Amino acid sequence: MNDFNLIWLPFIYLYFIGGVFFVLGLFLIIRTNALEVKKINHFKWLLILIIGFFYYCLIHLIFIILATGN
Repeated sequence: MNDFNLIWLPFIYLYFIGGVFFVLGLFLIIRTNALEVKKINHFKWLLILIIGFFYYCLIHLIFIILATGN
C-alpha cells in the first residue's frame, strides 16, 4: 500500500507549501527589522532557523525512505 498520495503528498505539502510560508515569515521578519542580519547574534539565529528547517526535512525524508524501502 505504498501509494504516492499517502506517503509523498503529505511530505511535499509540509515542506514545499509550508516552506513557502516559512520563507515569507523570514522575509517579513527581516523586512521589518525584527531580525537585523548585520548583527552577528541575529545572523546566527537566522542560520539556525534555516538549517533547522532543512534538518527536519532531511530527517523526515530519511525515515520515509527507510519505512517504505524505496
